[in-house]
Amino acid sequence: MRYIIIGAGAVGGTVGARLHLAGHDVVLVARGAHYEALRDSGLRFTEPESVHEVPVSVVTGPEDVELGPDDVLVLAVKTQDGAAALDAWAPRPVTGGGTAGERLPLLCAQNGVENERLALRRFRRVYGVCVWLPSTYLEPGAVAAPCAPYTGILSLGRYPSGADDTIRRVGGRGPEGVRVSSRPVVPDLVTLEKYAKLINTLVNAVEAICGPLNGDEAQALAARAKAEGIAVLDAAGIAHADADEQTALRSGKVEIRPPDGVERGGGSSWQSLTRGTGTIETDYLNGEIVLLGREHGIPTPVNETLGRIAGDCARERRAPGSMTPGRLTALIDAAGSPSTPR
Repeated sequence: MRYIIIGAGAVGGTVGARLHLAGHDVVLVARGAHYEALRDSGLRFTEPESVHEVPVSVVTGPEDVELGPDDVLVLAVKTQDGAAALDAWAPRPVTGGGTAGERLPLLCAQNGVENERLALRRFRRVYGVCVWLPSTYLEPGAVAAPCAPYTGILSLGRYPSGADDTIRRVGGRGPEGVRVSSRPVVPDLVTLEKYAKLINTLVNAVEAICGPLNGDEAQALAARAKAEGIAVLDAAGIAHADADEQTALRSGKVEIRPPDGVERGGGSSWQSLTRGTGTIETDYLNGEIVLLGREHGIPTPVNETLGRIAGDCARERRAPGSMTPGRLTALIDAAGSPSTPR
């Protein structure tokens, strides 16, 4: 099996590095300065106890790689970039006949719960991946993963449900060789885990807007965002894995141990603002809660405000931490006032 990682940022680069170091055939897909650095010098992958120079193959897009029937596509771009990537890869021919959308498995290693639905419009074989893998894009050609003894945990499941030989083959690569604890899961469990992850990622917007969640005000905002999200999922009748069970799953496996000389960065939304990409994934995180709230008649002033302000920050290319938690709290409280039009 050859793994083609579409989106070689923090998560995609880390997964690609781990697979390559374990002896698997890997192709990274990147653009711009990141592509040039990977092409010229390979990927510099930093973990808690060592730095690896990984001479992994890299391309800029589907036109630069000949697809074969044993390829596995791993989609690791942000959700807002997902449709364009899917449109580019799905129609590409595969050796022996057919297209990627018809013949190849696609693993969605992304935050949120919308990616698999987007993919299923274009690919016959779609798999959800719940990603617990703290990692940071440092600069073009370099990513860091600060956790040990495992770099992360990837839970795999076919979408919309079920399990098959692809899940067993990919999940069966195992933590011993790759040092990313991958596990095939029972039917539908990956969906439960992805909704649990969705609740946790609601706080990414708070971190992006206000900076590190160190103070009581920032922590209170994070708690309000998650509580509102859980209330909406409950109203919508959407089950999600228990937070304590998720914490227990990671305990002793994925523990943050920042490498020497590498400052621990924030989450994915924080990194989008840091890089000045102009886009942010909050429409598919906080926005998912807003969508469900509107469908089921549940007010969502916290997540609606977080999504709106995070979007403004991205479009205006503000740095993370551009607003105080107190100011953000005031805006959320005003949005939740009965006199405030929605």
